[in-house]
Amino acid sequence: QVQLVESGGGLVQSGGSLRLSCAASGSIFSINSIGWYRQAPGKPRDLVATIPSDGTTNYADSVKGRFTISRDNAKNTVDLQMNTLKPEDTAVYYCYALLRVHGFVGSRVYWGQGTQVTVSS
Repeated sequence: QVQLVESGGGLVQSGGSLRLSCAASGSIFSINSIGWYRQAPGKPRDLVATIPSDGTTNYADSVKGRFTISRDNAKNTVDLQMNTLKPEDTAVYYCYALLRVHGFVGSRVYWGQGTQVTVSS
C-alpha cells in the first residue's frame, strides 16, 4: 500500500559526510510530515529531523548545525545531508512519514526498513 525506501547509509570516518534519501510510494493522498529517526543499540528510537508540509524544519539538538533535511513534495522524497559526523551518530536511521492514503480519512505513521550509519573514530 505505502512503502518508504531508504538509501545512502554506510561506513564513514569521524568528520565525514553521508547523505540519506527516502522515497515514499504507493497510494499516497498527502504527506503531513516526513523525516528521520535513529536508533542506536540498546537505546530508544529518537527524532533526528522532520519537515512538515509547511516546510519548517525540526532538528534534534545533537544534530543542529551539522545535519540538513530537505523535502521534494512533487516526488514524495526526503533527504538528510549529514556533515561532520561523529561516532555517536552511529545508529540505524529510519525514514518516517505521517501521511494520508487515498480513500481513507485521517493520517497514520509509516516507517522505512532502516539503513545503518556507522561512524568510526
